[in-house]
Amino acid sequence: MGYLRTSSTSLEPTKWLGFVTAVWVQAISGNNYTFSNYSDALKTLMSLTQLELNNLSVAKDVGKAFGLLAGLASDRLPTPVILLIGSIEGLIGYGAQWLVVSKRIQPLSYWKMCIFLCLGGNSTTWMNTAVLVTCIRNFRSNRGPVSGILKGYVGLSTAIFTDLCAALFGDDPAKFLAMLALIPFAVCLTAIVFLRETPPAATVEEEKEESKYFNLFNVVAVIVAVYLLAYSFIPNPSHALSSVFSVILLVLLASPLAVPVYAFINSWNLNRFKNHADVERQIQEPLLREEKTQEEIQEKPAEEAAPAVVERTQAAEEEKAVVERTQAAEEEKAVVVVKRRPVIGEDHTILEAMSTIDFWILFLSFLCGVGTGLAVMNNMGQIGLALGYADVSLFVSMTSIWGFFGRIISGTVSEHYIK
Repeated sequence: MGYLRTSSTSLEPTKWLGFVTAVWVQAISGNNYTFSNYSDALKTLMSLTQLELNNLSVAKDVGKAFGLLAGLASDRLPTPVILLIGSIEGLIGYGAQWLVVSKRIQPLSYWKMCIFLCLGGNSTTWMNTAVLVTCIRNFRSNRGPVSGILKGYVGLSTAIFTDLCAALFGDDPAKFLAMLALIPFAVCLTAIVFLRETPPAATVEEEKEESKYFNLFNVVAVIVAVYLLAYSFIPNPSHALSSVFSVILLVLLASPLAVPVYAFINSWNLNRFKNHADVERQIQEPLLREEKTQEEIQEKPAEEAAPAVVERTQAAEEEKAVVERTQAAEEEKAVVVVKRRPVIGEDHTILEAMSTIDFWILFLSFLCGVGTGLAVMNNMGQIGLALGYADVSLFVSMTSIWGFFGRIISGTVSEHYIK
């Protein structure tokens, strides 16, 4: 009996395993910010001017502008399909760039490269939408920590890719693009299997328990950020040290798996206890009820049987009338609820969101504010070379790490003031 119950407790391990895979997806979905790591190679192979290179980066960012398609699809398509679309787009977009930079094919025409960069940029919007929408629905009472952790790992993803490539391949732009094409595809396939919508927390105790788990995720994320920051300052690390760094980094990224494992053990113990209690109750309660019923039947006088039947019939008719009135009232109430517009914190469709002032405030903020940061990150490679630095990966990694701290702090602080 205990194993058949569909409470949020029994679904908790699945929920947390899905969140871990969502963290992994976000940890590899910031590839849109890594353009500086291979922009100089594209510029040299395709004989581009600085203006033409800037336009290539604009094509990449235009791909993110088509993220509206992912938002519309999230209302109609399941999470696995959205993740699959994003992973295939990334594989095609970055795969074509890898073919060019690795010189396996002749450089493509300028407009074709713009299309492939646009595909690569758009791929991350499908990944981010699938992960954020699903996890916020699964953890409605902890939306701030969820968004802070997930968006924080997006910020860290640039540093993760940059430092891993530097440690394993010595900043080879062709191998870096191969990582951008293959790793997100493999991680998204994993998330397709485990990331599902599950019922949110139903009690205050479960919400508090979720908050404790999110604190652990925050701690792990900060440790990863500090670890990447420390490695970035090591001058000319040896091959052995780079290999050790890579292994430890992968272990740190896999460490959040301890949360669903712990939740599974707790759920298994709780279900076993409930199953044992249900078996005892089935053995004891029916026997007592049967004996009591037989005694009442023997003691009851025969002449009271007819009035009792009449009374039971009248009670049944009254109960039926009460049920019908209650159902009618609930139907009227349901009609009113359907017509009510959703408020902040509830699910909105795209059209419902666009009809609110909050949506347009966020839209204008992103339109005016995000572009400046993208302009700097897209040209980080040329800025570093102009200042005399042969290797600009340190600047890319530092920008990513400090962006992570801003994202994760904003999520935690916003949730604190909302509550």
